[in-house]
Amino acid sequence: MSDDVETITFAIESEDDADEVELPADLIDMLAEQGQSPAEVVADITLLSFASRAHHLAHHGEGGSPEIDAAEGKAMELFEERFGVTFGEATGHQH
Repeated sequence: MSDDVETITFAIESEDDADEVELPADLIDMLAEQGQSPAEVVADITLLSFASRAHHLAHHGEGGSPEIDAAEGKAMELFEERFGVTFGEATGHQH
């Protein structure tokens, strides 16, 4: 049955590396807000995931470090720039 599910492939590129991720097309549609393109959906979820992981490392991990704190701070800054609300406001999880 999963062979019948249409997928969409997204390219991920950095200055010196590249990879691809294949995702179910219907899932992209289910997670999209009105008017969002598939690439915007994946970008939003990518930033949300990284912000969540950074928060976990900084506040729920095995202890912070200056590097973790700086990375978490930047992730939260980028999150707020993209979504117009803080991570805490968006998730209801604040410290």
